[in-house]
Amino acid sequence: MQKSQRLIQMIMMINARRSFTVRELADEFDLSTRTITRDLQELSELGIPVYSVQGRGGGYRLLRERLLPPISFTEGEATAVFFACHSLQFLGSLPFGEGADSALHKFYHYLPADMKEKIDTMRERVMIWSPYRPMSEQVLRTLLLSIMERRIVTIRYRSESGESVRDIQVIGLYASSGYWYCPAYCMHRKEVRQFRADRIVSAEWNENASYVEEIAQLTLQDKPDKRDLAHVELQVSLTARGMRELESNPRFTPCLERANDGSGKAMMSIPQEDIPFYGDLLWSLGAEAVIEGPEEAVAYVKNKIQAMLTQYGK
Repeated sequence: MQKSQRLIQMIMMINARRSFTVRELADEFDLSTRTITRDLQELSELGIPVYSVQGRGGGYRLLRERLLPPISFTEGEATAVFFACHSLQFLGSLPFGEGADSALHKFYHYLPADMKEKIDTMRERVMIWSPYRPMSEQVLRTLLLSIMERRIVTIRYRSESGESVRDIQVIGLYASSGYWYCPAYCMHRKEVRQFRADRIVSAEWNENASYVEEIAQLTLQDKPDKRDLAHVELQVSLTARGMRELESNPRFTPCLERANDGSGKAMMSIPQEDIPFYGDLLWSLGAEAVIEGPEEAVAYVKNKIQAMLTQYGK
């Protein structure tokens, strides 16, 4: 086996094992320990994060930031991966730090010249837009790491009722309409709640709280729903422009009925406690959307109109 091939195989083996001894590698490759030691030194100089562990039971270990083995992509796969990562830039914040930008830069750098040329022609012509919602990258990163490292997080959370401190065990993170949402078990309420990440003022590790194994088995499929809450029927009349605006909103898309002239209606069952949320969303459409019911939603928008008239009537 050529040395270059041996080093590549050694990288793959190190990534898989993470901890090992020189003797184990020597036996695996049928080489002397001296040769393996030289190979490890060479890999270290190439940037493979290997370090030695002294004492009984020692050997070598790989730092947490492992290097993955090379992956071969077809042209279609390379295009899909590039634009999947490229689309992330339209989110206000990401929980990956600089990882997404760094990965995309490396991926693009090693593409063949003809593939780069094809991607360059599409770069400003193919985009996956997402509304820009600024929020703390540090908070998102802490929430993500808490899932990976199985740790409890103490958050300061800002809601309509004020600011509170909660200890939570994060179940997951997902983005919708530009917002990041965090279903988590609230130690204070003793139930699974859903938090909007942009309302989390700060997030820090809590080393004193115990991780609940039962909660750790939950996934985003188990995120809290509101089927048990009181619901009302939201009815909205829409102009043609209003229809076009709401067609891109996944909350409304399944509930839209279009007329021949392009106008339409939206009829959907919503939790009563979410009337302000939907009222604010439809308020942004101005005269393109008219709420017909329930009365609580109509009253909510009327109050907003009155407050606006008062503000501009000064």
